Amino acid sequence: MEVRPHAVRATQPGLDEVRHWVFDMDGTLTVATHDFAAIKRALDIAADEDIIAHLAALPDPQARAKRAWLFEHERALAEAAVAAEGAVDLLRALAGQGSRLGILTRNDHALAQLTLDAIGLGDLFQAADIIGRDEVAPKPAPDGLHYFLGRWGITAAQAVMVGDHRMDLAAGRAAGTPTVLVNTPGDPWPGMADWRFADCRALHAALQR
Repeated sequence: MEVRPHAVRATQPGLDEVRHWVFDMDGTLTVATHDFAAIKRALDIAADEDIIAHLAALPDPQARAKRAWLFEHERALAEAAVAAEGAVDLLRALAGQGSRLGILTRNDHALAQLTLDAIGLGDLFQAADIIGRDEVAPKPAPDGLHYFLGRWGITAAQAVMVGDHRMDLAAGRAAGTPTVLVNTPGDPWPGMADWRFADCRALHAALQR
């Protein structure tokens, strides 16, 4: 079911009017498989630390070793990726109606492409429309969304950020774009999602009304 918060921005279009869509990937377009607690244990990262921030702060030799381990671990996950409920139909429908599509992920760019290929969506994205953790400051920073707004020549109100995590919603809020939460039960981050849907299938159905 479509859910609107009490304070929707006046300039925000309805979802059926949006023609510029930025999606998170893991857990949004794919079935979530990352065990971040296990990854942190394997890389000797504190439970309350951000993985990307931790790696960025390390001296080069340590960072290279840990990045190499993380890349191989995530490559295995990418090769085995499974599309989330309704994700393929949703994105193909959006592309079919002429919408612009972008991926903004905290994953590696090459692994994002591998993941999209694995779930049958790789043909929908140009390389420049896949932005990973090494191209811009990663979410929750708004830099990736600013990139897409500039690339597409649009205002923040003309795009939407779709994700399954607080970081996706925070990036959208910081960039001024409307936000959509999927694959996350309830409303765990009140006031951060302009719309909430059970999954991509429910979002697709709402757009067809």
